Amino acid sequence: MQEISQRQEQIMIQRLSPRQILLMKLLQIPTIMMEQRINEELESNPALEIDDKNDTKEDKSEDNTNDILSDKQDDNISGEDNDNANDMDDWEEYLRDDYDEDYIPSSNNQNADEQNEKINYKEASYVSGDSYQEDLTAQLNMMPMQEEDKKIATFIVGCIDAGGYITRSSEDLVNDMLFSMNISTTAEHIEHIITTVIQRLEPIGTGARNLQECLLLQLRHIQPPTPESTLAQRIISKHFNDFTKKHFNKIKAALKCNDEEFERTINYITTSLNPKPGESAAYADEVSMVTPDFIVTIDERKHKLELTMPKSDLPELKVSHRYQQMYDEIKNKNSMSETDRRAAMDFVKQKLNAAQWFIEALSQREQTLYRTMSAIMNKQEEYFFTGDEMRIKPMILKDIASVVEADISTISRVVKQKYVLTPYGLIPLKFFFSESLTTTTGEEVSSHEIRSIIIDAISNEDKNNPLNDQDLCAMLNEKGYKVARRTIAKYREQLGYPVARMRK
Repeated sequence: MQEISQRQEQIMIQRLSPRQILLMKLLQIPTIMMEQRINEELESNPALEIDDKNDTKEDKSEDNTNDILSDKQDDNISGEDNDNANDMDDWEEYLRDDYDEDYIPSSNNQNADEQNEKINYKEASYVSGDSYQEDLTAQLNMMPMQEEDKKIATFIVGCIDAGGYITRSSEDLVNDMLFSMNISTTAEHIEHIITTVIQRLEPIGTGARNLQECLLLQLRHIQPPTPESTLAQRIISKHFNDFTKKHFNKIKAALKCNDEEFERTINYITTSLNPKPGESAAYADEVSMVTPDFIVTIDERKHKLELTMPKSDLPELKVSHRYQQMYDEIKNKNSMSETDRRAAMDFVKQKLNAAQWFIEALSQREQTLYRTMSAIMNKQEEYFFTGDEMRIKPMILKDIASVVEADISTISRVVKQKYVLTPYGLIPLKFFFSESLTTTTGEEVSSHEIRSIIIDAISNEDKNNPLNDQDLCAMLNEKGYKVARRTIAKYREQLGYPVARMRK
C-alpha cells in the first residue's frame, strides 16, 4: 500500500484584480474601436451614463426597487468581482470627489483642437486583417468545447498574424493568458488546442508555426488523396530544405520518380497550396478605416515636436446620480425584508463600482498611451524631424518600459494595433522598435539601417549575377557593420526578397 502523507507547500500565483484586467484589455483596443467598447459598457451597466454638460436639469429618482431586484437576478456577476468589491474605495466617496475631466494629453493643450481640425486624420485607410480574425472567431463559436478551452482558443486566434501563422511560442502564450486573462494553463494544453481546434479552422493552413507545417496541413486535408498530393506530402515532409533551395534533381533521385510526375507535383504545390492562408483573396479586398491614436506635428518656428491624441467622438462618462439616490432609497426602505434590501443594495453598489472602475480605466488608458508615445517620440526624435529611416535608433520594449515605469507587457499592449499620423504618413508604432547592432567603431545602429542598405544593394545589383547573402554580408562588413550571414538572410526574408538564384 502507498503511504498517504500531508505536507505544506508555498506556491506563488499571479492573480489580477478585475480593475487590472479591465485596464489591460482597454490598452489593447485601438482608437477606432473605443466608441464601440464604450457603448457596450453603457448598455450593460445602467450606473454608467454619458455626461451631458449642457443638461442642467437634475436627475429625478423613482422608486425602482422591484426593477433592481429583478435586474439583480438576471445579471451575471462573477464571484471574483463580488470579492473585490469590498477592497475598492467606497462609491459614495468617489461621487463626492471632483473627477478630473479636463485632462487633455497634449504637449500643447491650447492648440490641440486646432491641430485636430487641420489634420483630417479619419481619411487614412489600410488593408485590415480584422475580417480574417472575425471569421476565425465565428468558426470557433460554432465548435463544441468547454468554456475555458473556448477562451484559450479565442486568445490564440487573436495572436495569429495577418498571414495566418502563430508566431509566439506555447510558453509565451501561457504567460500572456495568465497575465491578461488570469487563466492558468500549460504549454502542452496550448499545443493540444492548436492542433485539435485552431488548425481545423478555414482556410486550412491557419495556425501553422512555419511554412512547412502550413503546407502539410493543407496536403493532409485533401481527401481522397491524389497522386500529386501524396508525392507533394513526401517532398514537403522529408525534403523540405532541398525543396526551398530548388535542389530538384536531388529530390527526384531520393524519391525515384520520373521528370513528368515530379513536374506535375511541383506545379501542384506552387498553384494549389497557399503559403499565407490569412492573405487569401477572400480577405485581401477588405478595407477598413483606421483612426490614428496619436498625431505628431512639427512646430517649425520653435523647432520642436508636438504630440496630440485625437479625442474623436468618444463621449464623456459619469457615474449615475440616479443610482446613488436609488441606493439611499433602498437603504431606508422599511417595507422590504432585510434579505431583499441587502441584495438590492449589493447589486446597486457593484454596478456603481463597475462604472467607477471603467471611467478610471479609460483615464489610465489615455495617460498610459500618451506617456508611451511621448517616450517613443523623444527616443526617435531624429526620425520625426527628418522622416529618414536611417535615423531610427535601436529600441526595444524594455527601453520604453523603463522610461514610462511600466511593465514590458503593458507597453506591448499599448503598441499593438496603434498608429501615429506623422508628416510622412500613417505609421504603426511597432515600426519604431528594432534590434540593436554594433559597428566596428562600437557605435550602436538600428536594424532599420541594415535593411535600408540591403534594399539599396539588391535594387542596384546585376540581375545576371545577383548578390547572395555572403556577398551582402561582406559588403556590410566593409562598411563597418558587424553582421553575421544568418542575420542578413533573416532581414532579406523579412523584406520579401528570395535567395540570389531566384532573383535572376
